[in-house]
Amino acid sequence: MIKLACETYTWQMPGEQYKGKLEHIMEISSAAGFAGIEPETSFFQHLEDPVKMKEALDRYDLSLAVLCYVEDWLEPQETQEERHRADQWIKFLVHFPETILLTVQMPQDNRDQLEMRQRHMISCVNDISRRAKERGITCSNHPNSPAGSVFRTASDYEILMSGLDAEACGYCPDVGHIAKGGMDPLDTLKAYRSQINLLHYKDMHEGGSWAETGQGMIDFLSITQYMIDTNYEGWIVMEDECDAAISDPDGLTLRDGQYIQQHIQPLLVT
Repeated sequence: MIKLACETYTWQMPGEQYKGKLEHIMEISSAAGFAGIEPETSFFQHLEDPVKMKEALDRYDLSLAVLCYVEDWLEPQETQEERHRADQWIKFLVHFPETILLTVQMPQDNRDQLEMRQRHMISCVNDISRRAKERGITCSNHPNSPAGSVFRTASDYEILMSGLDAEACGYCPDVGHIAKGGMDPLDTLKAYRSQINLLHYKDMHEGGSWAETGQGMIDFLSITQYMIDTNYEGWIVMEDECDAAISDPDGLTLRDGQYIQQHIQPLLVT
């Protein structure tokens, strides 16, 4: 069964004001009709206590679909601090065995020393994913598209997909980042379908700026139908980064929920 979740990055667009207000984000996500949430770890704060997290999720009838974990991973192995943080989140997720640990590399300012940086990120992500797998945790990796990202083009993706340990880490395509990297989202999903265990939706205008969901060029209906036809069972996570998020992340998310309920949800029940 395909389920729909909401990512917290929309509330990161205004700055730091929503950090520590994950319950508020849960309330809006639930009101928008999402079944789950994907918070980035900086939003957790007091909800790093798994008991408090479970209470909050129950209060808003949500699942912790994904935990989004962002690091630099610039060295051949994790730094001592990076490994400590990763292991703390793995320990947390033992309490949420159905939740996916999603690794995302923080983009840098450039793509200098590209091959070396690509090797280092793959090495670190594989190590984290193998440790998580030993604890029964499912992992996925999410490449992104800012100019300093080391996995943003078709040739980069070939290196990433061949380098990830497929036994420990799946692939989370973000259709918006794929398009911004100059690739066709549906073709990319078809090319790496066997590795996909999570999916991010984000819309983009033809010119490359982020669009409110349903107002851009991304063909969500064809993508969703393809995932249904190939028997995908898992989470689709909505992540809206358009400019409206800066001033009104709540209203934007409620509108995204309306789009999902009107256009995506009907495909899932036919």
